[in-house]
Amino acid sequence: MTFRATVVYSPGPRQVREYAVTLQQGATLRDAVAECGLLDEFAQLDLKQHVVGIWGRKATPGQRLRADDRVEIYRPLLVDPKVARRERFTRQGARGTGLFAKRRAGAKAGY
Repeated sequence: MTFRATVVYSPGPRQVREYAVTLQQGATLRDAVAECGLLDEFAQLDLKQHVVGIWGRKATPGQRLRADDRVEIYRPLLVDPKVARRERFTRQGARGTGLFAKRRAGAKAGY
């Protein structure tokens, strides 16, 4: 018996590779990545170093898949999101962020 799954990887910003694979019952996350040919296309990709998940939840490469699962391979963060937000805030100032970013002309602050 076979089932379909999707493997998704983003090699860089605004680049998404999505592969639909057909697998045998009992296939693992590692089998899905090998089946789609992603490891051949991106030689630097190593499942031991990259975090992988199924539908946004962390998973192990040996985890078994079910029908219509979405396997995701995550890139490591280049910048801590909290640090990036602080830097953006200092560049823009308090008036260009949060509730005050898209204020209608003549509207009260915060609305």
